[in-house]
Amino acid sequence: MQEKIIELKNVTFVYDADEEGKTNKPAVNDVSLDIYKGEFVAVLGHNGCGKSTLAKLCNAIYEPTEGAVTVKGIPSEGEENGDKIRRIVGMVFQNPDNQIVATIVEDDVAFGPENLGVEPKEIRRRVDEALKSVNMYDMREREPHKLSGGQKQRVAIAGVIAMQTESIIFDEPTAMLDPSGRKEVMAAIQRLNKEMGITIVLITHFMDEAVKADRVVVMDKGSIIEQGTPREVFSKIDLLREHGLDVPQSAELCHSLGLGDGVIGMDECVDKVCAMLGGAV
Repeated sequence: MQEKIIELKNVTFVYDADEEGKTNKPAVNDVSLDIYKGEFVAVLGHNGCGKSTLAKLCNAIYEPTEGAVTVKGIPSEGEENGDKIRRIVGMVFQNPDNQIVATIVEDDVAFGPENLGVEPKEIRRRVDEALKSVNMYDMREREPHKLSGGQKQRVAIAGVIAMQTESIIFDEPTAMLDPSGRKEVMAAIQRLNKEMGITIVLITHFMDEAVKADRVVVMDKGSIIEQGTPREVFSKIDLLREHGLDVPQSAELCHSLGLGDGVIGMDECVDKVCAMLGGAV
């Protein structure tokens, strides 16, 4: 039986009333979701659908208005429990500049373990390993403000790795990056999951990123409207369009040509097109 890392049961979250005193609609509405050890889960949805709020609930930054969030059996209510949870579930935000606090790369990565009271020799080991895991070891003595966006984000990821969390939530980590930076960060995320066994929750609106996950969760208006493997989810093109979402280009092309739904890789798409053309290219 798979071990649950994060468990949400009938979770609703409502932000404080607005300036006129009107009660806001739930940002997350009666959501139940389990995240298992070693999984790579992508959460999709357009802006305002509740996916970033969901991320902060999983990390105990927010406490649910109704329902329960537990991380390895620890309920998210209370400051002490929140601290325990954040040692299990790390968080990487959209803007790496908001997470980088030191003037030298290796000092920034050491910041988290130092706050946890880790011994200096162990901090040195963790910092080196974390930087190597995101291919930033050679830049350990650089100043963060001189790095590219993708490099800064990899430093932020290394800082979470050095804290040795079992799971990492990425809240749209590539939204502010160019294609090269996006590629760098996604390669690092996949390496963490496949080679280090870290449980990943990726909040994104990029379909090509969600394709790389084990499971895709689709949100709209604070609720989960669909979940399954990438192939299962991206075969439901009409449903996704109905909720204002795109689909991977390979899935779109094969659907338009009547070659079937659920195609999630460009190689598979090419094979289907070639087969339709009788092997001619």
